[in-house]
Amino acid sequence: MAETKEQEQKAYEEYVKQKTPVHNLPLNMAKAFVTGGIICIIGQAVLSYCEKLGIDKDAASGWCAMILVLLSAVLTGLNLYPRIAKWGGAGALVPITGFANSVTAPAIEYKKEGQVMGIGCKIFTIAGPVILYGIFTSWLLGVVYWVLVKAGVM
Repeated sequence: MAETKEQEQKAYEEYVKQKTPVHNLPLNMAKAFVTGGIICIIGQAVLSYCEKLGIDKDAASGWCAMILVLLSAVLTGLNLYPRIAKWGGAGALVPITGFANSVTAPAIEYKKEGQVMGIGCKIFTIAGPVILYGIFTSWLLGVVYWVLVKAGVM
């Protein structure tokens, strides 16, 4: 009986080894670097163009963020951003474009369930925790800063 369990365990381990995808870390890192770099180049191009138009730096930054979010939402709607994210990994998911994709994708997916119960309820399923913990962390750091200022440390 112990021999049978051992054989089953070896068969299971072989099955898992066969089914587990093999990742090439240097290749994945290079793809993420290229993808993130292209997103940054697009952002820099928008900033440079805004500067050329005479828009001040703060307003240009806002335009850059809005254009990148819009581009990401449109590419998500055309089902192109998921392909970019699959190829580029974290290079496509970490920047603001990945956040826009995480809000847009559920909205598109749950559209068939209606405006309120579909889009309204599901739009922040992925991005919601990011927003929640981002706001909470900024509040917490604000409290720490306030305490340090009141204590005369800063």
